[in-house]
Amino acid sequence: MDEQTGDELTFGIEEEFFVVDRDGRLARADDVVDRAAKTGGGNGELQHELIQSQAEIATDVCRTRDEASQRLRELREDLAAAARRQGCRLLPAASPPVSEAGLPGVTPNPRYERIGEHFGATARTSLTCGCHVHVAIPDKETGIQALGRIRPWLPALLTVTANSAIADGYDTGYRSWRYQQWSRWPSAGPPPRFASLDEYESVVDAWLRSGAILDRGMVYWDVRLSEKQQTIEFRIADVAATPEEAVLLGVLARGLVATALADDDPPPDLPNEVLRAHLWRASRDGVSGCCPHPRSGDLAPAKAVLADLIELTSSALESAGDLEFAQDATAQLCAEGSGADRQRRRFAERGRGEDVVDLLAGNA
Repeated sequence: MDEQTGDELTFGIEEEFFVVDRDGRLARADDVVDRAAKTGGGNGELQHELIQSQAEIATDVCRTRDEASQRLRELREDLAAAARRQGCRLLPAASPPVSEAGLPGVTPNPRYERIGEHFGATARTSLTCGCHVHVAIPDKETGIQALGRIRPWLPALLTVTANSAIADGYDTGYRSWRYQQWSRWPSAGPPPRFASLDEYESVVDAWLRSGAILDRGMVYWDVRLSEKQQTIEFRIADVAATPEEAVLLGVLARGLVATALADDDPPPDLPNEVLRAHLWRASRDGVSGCCPHPRSGDLAPAKAVLADLIELTSSALESAGDLEFAQDATAQLCAEGSGADRQRRRFAERGRGEDVVDLLAGNA
């Protein structure tokens, strides 16, 4: 393949949030999204999501880390300001920390309503918020080969934004409880290693014919070929507690794609059953614990695995001007813990999900 460098690849970041009331319980997000779209959103998109209490932001296409950071901050503030005007708060948490008396409804949109009816409780109880990163690729066939090289590093990426330790008023025992919840969808989880684009398409077609997905937008693999853009889309991550952590995820994803595109070696033969085990451990431990190393399969401190990821992608990161940022931000993350670790520390003080909401809502 022709060598590609990190600064040649554009990228974008999408974030999902909960809208909560003053007590930290889920509230309707539709008016918040509509108001924010009228008054802001100039650097991206503000969108509704499957569940009525969710809102989504999506940056425009970005060429640099600074662009992505500025746009995320502005979009978050647009939504947060609109929420405040409604007497609500924007919550960057991947699972609701406070126990709910009832479930919010599905957003009144024909596609979402069809999904809700077809998938039942899987859809109605899908109270999770993620962070997605799109990275440009030359074409889909090239993207398939890159996916095979990216797959083993998905657990390391999951640790970066793990932000759902406290859910429904209790400590789940996981840093990313969202990942466990999201895995209930039939099309979720890590993608297999595909030999060709035709093989990829054959799986998607089989899902459509079985009704396991209703349209191609429901291909929920942890990393996939985007349906709308010529990009690889990373879907592995929790919504980050802070914009800085979301940007760190973005530059690592871009560096990984650039490195994968420049690699002529065959993708590693990592069985999906093994990769699922690696992802389970990463969702349990997060950045503060252990993560199976993609090269050996042996447990290693997550910070050591992330250091090896940065070393692997260092050429692409340096080319994009992101290497020093990635090193410093990862060191800070490993020293202080992710959003999940901060959630757990706050919850341990009084055992109140409301305290976790107070902590995280201040980051929106």
